[in-house]
Amino acid sequence: MNDIAAAVQLSDLTQLSGLDEPSTPAAGAHAEVTARGSRRFEILEKGIRRMTGRAIADFDMIRDGDVIMACMSGGADSYTMLETLRYLQTVAPVKFEIIAVNLDQKQPGFPEHILPAYFERIGVRYRIVEEDTYSIVKDKIAPGKTTCSLCSRLRRGILYRVAKELGATKIALGHHRDDILHTFMLNMFYGGKIKTMPPKLIADDGENVVIRPLAYVREPDIKKYAAAMEFPIIPCNLCGSQPNLQRQAMREMLNEWEKTNPLWIKSMFTAMANITPSHMLDRSLFDFGSFQPVAGKQAAGDTLFDRDDQLDQGQSVVSLL
Repeated sequence: MNDIAAAVQLSDLTQLSGLDEPSTPAAGAHAEVTARGSRRFEILEKGIRRMTGRAIADFDMIRDGDVIMACMSGGADSYTMLETLRYLQTVAPVKFEIIAVNLDQKQPGFPEHILPAYFERIGVRYRIVEEDTYSIVKDKIAPGKTTCSLCSRLRRGILYRVAKELGATKIALGHHRDDILHTFMLNMFYGGKIKTMPPKLIADDGENVVIRPLAYVREPDIKKYAAAMEFPIIPCNLCGSQPNLQRQAMREMLNEWEKTNPLWIKSMFTAMANITPSHMLDRSLFDFGSFQPVAGKQAAGDTLFDRDDQLDQGQSVVSLL
């Protein structure tokens, strides 16, 4: 068993045995959910911690001696990630360091005092990196054109460099379950690919390791938690960029599906971890030209597509995330 998984069992997260994620409150219960100290807040917080611990264990994200560079944008996701990692740091039998890093890209109106003040208040080691990528992007991109692609490449390169300077062994990003689902849908509908944001990967430079500890956590729960914790949220549109309309379309589509049947979204997310290459069409993953039938050998061929009463009734025995 991974040491982080053991930490989850040893901590008070085990009190949530059988709870995969915080339950959605009934109408009118919003005040109770967002009140720190309430039972609903306790369930919400422990659920986030439990799902984070599970993701870290499932994908071997953190090991003894790691130095985690927590990338902080000032949004609800990054605050929640930092707070949860700090908690796990106190209960895990493995020792790891956390360094909070914010990249100040010199966007007009960026409140540069907020994050340093927050880091000082909670007592976390941090570094503020000042790089005027905003001016570079405005100079290179014609007015009216999207700036996000160039901006993200510049930001990524700077963060990779800083990770090496700090001696960080892992770069932690605040992407959550909904980000992973939206990216999956975008790639399928617009890119003709089955891929998404992996919970752990080797970075573009081939040296850094990127992890997403919130990979199993739902965006609505992060928003509720951030509101309850009263994190000093920094707006994400200070650069004047327009929202990604395609991603927004995916968000709206999945929101509608979840209203119809929440099980669909859970099953879709779980499906990304249950892939059968021989029943897809990717010839680089499965050699369709070399296999031969063997008498008496069991195979999951056409039987895979037989009618399944459990699936027909929406009662799959698959353990859903």
